[in-house]
Amino acid sequence: MNIAPLRDATDPDWLALRQALWPDDDASEPVGARSAEHLAEMASQLAEPQRFAQFIARGAGGEALGLVEAALRHDYVPGTDSTPVGFLEGLYVVPAARRQGVARALVQAAADWARAQGCTELASDTPLDNLLSQAVHERLGFAEAERVVFFSKAL
Repeated sequence: MNIAPLRDATDPDWLALRQALWPDDDASEPVGARSAEHLAEMASQLAEPQRFAQFIARGAGGEALGLVEAALRHDYVPGTDSTPVGFLEGLYVVPAARRQGVARALVQAAADWARAQGCTELASDTPLDNLLSQAVHERLGFAEAERVVFFSKAL
């Protein structure tokens, strides 16, 4: 397995992994609109390498195994005491490569990047109902910081 930074906003593997992690679930969007959103976000991230980092895991044959996207957060991040904080914005491993150390290697790459940016902490989040993600975070050494339910009211 090889972990490498992503440097091309048109990398088809990066796009495919993002689409698997954040699928198009809005039937009202035209076909391809979500892909365009992903491509715009990918280009935006690459334009700010001091704020964002992206790494892809590839197998021996060059096949894409997984992806991690990380960012520096300067706002308060629950459970942390420092700023900036390295933050996992997204982590995805293709089903066939799970439980083989891919996520651990990707998170290590993100942690190394965050450390090089002066961070002393790495954080992440996941929805309350995503029990698989919570279990993965725990196996990767993250400790739960808090649970919260947000409310809103139209004015």
